[in-house]
Amino acid sequence: MVRRICTGISAVIFDMDGVLLDSMPYHFLAWFESLYSVGVRVSCFDVFAHEGERWQRSLDRWLHRAGITPTDALRRTLFSRRERAFRRMFRPRIFPGAADALAALDARGYALALVTGTPRKSVEIMLPAAIRRRFDVVIGGDDVSRGKPHPDPFLKASRLLGIPPIRCLVVENAPLGIRAGRLARMRVCALATSLPPEYLRDAHYLLNRVSDVPSLCPARPLSVTCANRRRDR
Repeated sequence: MVRRICTGISAVIFDMDGVLLDSMPYHFLAWFESLYSVGVRVSCFDVFAHEGERWQRSLDRWLHRAGITPTDALRRTLFSRRERAFRRMFRPRIFPGAADALAALDARGYALALVTGTPRKSVEIMLPAAIRRRFDVVIGGDDVSRGKPHPDPFLKASRLLGIPPIRCLVVENAPLGIRAGRLARMRVCALATSLPPEYLRDAHYLLNRVSDVPSLCPARPLSVTCANRRRDR
C-alpha cells in the first residue's frame, strides 16, 4: 500500500469502535469476563479480528471452539453478561485528533457518515454529541438486516448521502469492515489501531491514526460539494 492522495472522493464513511472511539479494549474485557463464566477463553486477537461481525456469529464460533453447543438461552445469558460488563467498564475515550480530523474534512466539503455494528441507541450513549453532530448519516447495527462483512451498511450510507459508492472512502480498522467496504466498491483506508498491518493488507490505504485521514483528502471545489448535506448541525 502506498501513501497517496485519494482523488475523486465526495464522502468519508467512518467506523466507530477502534477508529474514532478507543473502545476495543473494553469490548475484549467484556467478552472475556462473560465467556470466562462458562470456562471459555478468548484472546484480544479473537475479538479484534472479528470486530464488526454480528455478535451471535462471533459467540457461536468461540463456543464451538470450546466444544459447547450454543442455544438461544445460552446466547442470551452470555450476551447479557457481556453487556453488563461493558457498561460497568466503559469510559468514552476519543482518539487524539479525531474531532479535528472530522472538522477538517467537513470544512473541505466532504459528506460524512458513521457506519458501525453497534446498535444506534448505544452509539448515542458511547459517542459524544459533539462528534455525532459531525455526521450527515449514522447507520447502526440495527439499521440493516445484514452487517459486516456484507456491504449492506456502507451501501445504505451511500444511498442516504446521495453519493455513489465509487465516490466514497471507508475508514476501518478490522478485516471484516475492510471486506465490506471493498464489496461495496468503495475505497478503503485501514487504521492500524487494533491489529498489525499484515491483517489489513486488503485496504487501499494504510494509516496509523485517524488524525492522518485528512492527509488523504484534498480540499474540494465548492461546485462539487455534496448538495444534500445537512445544514442544521
